[in-house]
Amino acid sequence: MRRAAKEVGDFLSETVGEAVAEVILSLLACALLGCLALIAYASWSVSPRLTIAGSGLLSLFLAHGAWHTLHAPATGRRRSLATLATVGFTLAAVTALFLLLYATGCDCL
Repeated sequence: MRRAAKEVGDFLSETVGEAVAEVILSLLACALLGCLALIAYASWSVSPRLTIAGSGLLSLFLAHGAWHTLHAPATGRRRSLATLATVGFTLAAVTALFLLLYATGCDCL
């Protein structure tokens, strides 16, 4: 009887822990999405041309990182710009995946 009660207690605590973690991740994703929207709005209100130019340059930089991530040889030394672009692309991809998984489920959209 004690073992069954312990297993039920463990199951309930794990379920509550997962629910709390899901809520925290969803709130974090909504906050991140809101910050990105605020940054886009603030930059657009200051200078639309600079916002478009900056977005284009950022897209080129991330595309360069994606190209190096997918086509770079396994051996050899990477240059610092290629490494920085690869890290930037990886961070952007992880952020996009995080927003896709968690921000789409929140009611902030």
